[in-house]
Amino acid sequence: MPNGSLDSYLFGMSYSLSWPVRYKIAIGLASAVLYLHEEWEQCVVHRDIKSSNVMLDSNFNAKLGDFGLARLVDHELGSQTTVLAGTMGYLAPECVTTGKASKESDVYSFGVVALEISCGRKPVEAKADPSKVRLVEWVWDLYGKGQILEVVDMRLNTEYDEKEIECLMVVGLWCCHPDPTVRPSIRQVINVLSFEAPMPSLPSKLPVPMYFAPPMNMCRFSYTSSNFTGSSVKDRTQCSCTTCSTFNSSSAGSSKALLKLNKAVV
Repeated sequence: MPNGSLDSYLFGMSYSLSWPVRYKIAIGLASAVLYLHEEWEQCVVHRDIKSSNVMLDSNFNAKLGDFGLARLVDHELGSQTTVLAGTMGYLAPECVTTGKASKESDVYSFGVVALEISCGRKPVEAKADPSKVRLVEWVWDLYGKGQILEVVDMRLNTEYDEKEIECLMVVGLWCCHPDPTVRPSIRQVINVLSFEAPMPSLPSKLPVPMYFAPPMNMCRFSYTSSNFTGSSVKDRTQCSCTTCSTFNSSSAGSSKALLKLNKAVV
């Protein structure tokens, strides 16, 4: 893509995207996820939605790429249990504890990207003040205090539409709700961002997720994975237990269909 990836503009370059371009990218990304979840012949769970996988064409239209971790799911099933995969900071909490990837976990990842677009920072900043280390927690805390605009990316220099940026951040928090049953569908996200539906009213404090912890010996994790070409890809988390290796080999048959879809989406 002529303009590279979204993360390079949010975190790497001195040049900053204007707010109208950022909002267009957010809606474009949501539209791509809608196609995957509801409009193709099978539901596709991407499992690695993040700003570095959002590519920008010459007009800064968003294109979702990298389907190396994607899985096909029947529409009526809605979710499937898989090997834990994705990028830390964008992973929904239930993925970490259960290994289950779903449309809801994709929506969580979209929510993190929405907050990145608004705040201009990564989901985890280890060197930040303790209250600001995790982006979702920091933004939710200020939302509860009625001060959500304090986290807006300073590089925007107040040159933004307050209604739009507040909407994107609140929708981002809604998508990042710890309870997957409370998260919106991606179609609901688009309706709110298009101001065709009201913004949600969220709790003033980030709810605490409650999950049963898996056995300690269930899996071992590493930060490498393999894409369709067989090359090693860092910055991902994948289980390396025997069961998951068996699953990976059984799911390889869907690769051709996903490659076909990849061309359609990008």
